[in-house]
Amino acid sequence: MTIVIAILVFGFIIFFHELGHFIVAKRCGVKVNEFCLGFGPRLIGIKRGETDYCLRLLPLGGACVMEGEEEDTDDERSFLKRPIWQRALIIAAGPLFNFLLAFILAAIMIGTMGISEPVISHVTEDFPAEEAGLTEGDRIISLNNYDVHFYKEVTAFNFFNKDKPVEVTYLRDGQEYTTTLTPKYSEADQRYLLGVTGPEERKKLNFIETIGNAFYELRYQITVTFKSLGMLVTGQVGIKDMSGPVGIVKVIGDTVKDSMPDGALYVVMNLFNITVLLSANLGVMNLIPIPALDGGRLLFLLIEAISRKKVPRKVEAIVNGAGFIALMALMVVVMISDVVKVATGQL
Repeated sequence: MTIVIAILVFGFIIFFHELGHFIVAKRCGVKVNEFCLGFGPRLIGIKRGETDYCLRLLPLGGACVMEGEEEDTDDERSFLKRPIWQRALIIAAGPLFNFLLAFILAAIMIGTMGISEPVISHVTEDFPAEEAGLTEGDRIISLNNYDVHFYKEVTAFNFFNKDKPVEVTYLRDGQEYTTTLTPKYSEADQRYLLGVTGPEERKKLNFIETIGNAFYELRYQITVTFKSLGMLVTGQVGIKDMSGPVGIVKVIGDTVKDSMPDGALYVVMNLFNITVLLSANLGVMNLIPIPALDGGRLLFLLIEAISRKKVPRKVEAIVNGAGFIALMALMVVVMISDVVKVATGQL
């Protein structure tokens, strides 16, 4: 059951990504030969007009196959015959639709469940917050000039900031105060903490507040993704700290199991939360200029725009092929790492 749910979550995210490419390609007059979910042998499908809509065997992936995208053609509706700005828009539409999906689900989730405000419910003794005079009821409004809207942003900031001093701006009785705190390492929690706890209650919002906070949720997910990538690049985290399909399936399974006692609504909302995270991550990753991904293709278009010459098809194919092989190799390594972690109880 867990695997089925995970496939549905992955499939929905990938479908929305490819739908972005598809809709914008059609609007730009590009012929789309195939719209598929999955890779490998074709399982089922139906052809409507010029496009073959189908499901393929391997559920991790999808494609919007456009005329002239991979092969030379004289068709006037081919992808390569579109202006650079249209080709760039078509490619960028996939990641942008991932952000749109994350925003829509975040709005539904926040509208249904409300938000956990960045209001202090408890101050831990002998930690920086207490020493600086913060008390229950204080509302944290910014950390190092980063506007805070959810309590989880405080938790995330602690994780990425670790033992570095942080300028905390908070509200008390309508008055704004600022203090500098240096997180303290907690042996019990095995991490650096400011020494504050957030509220247990969630605040319900009206429609306008919900839409605004959905944007903040999307911003939060994108920020966390970039910061996580920064930690990976700088060596603060390694391959063993990453999770691939196996790890995500395990997380989805645990989430469903833990949410079941609270009812179907909590199961759905927690799955929405995971989908928001994964969709925002996919959007960010696809915009990074990595060969074989949308960001790599956008980089080639940027080179073409600057040089006013198309990058030779053979060169682009070699670079994208090498990038694809590297990504597949990384996925295999991460998958093996996930299997080991699951087998040893580390995940």
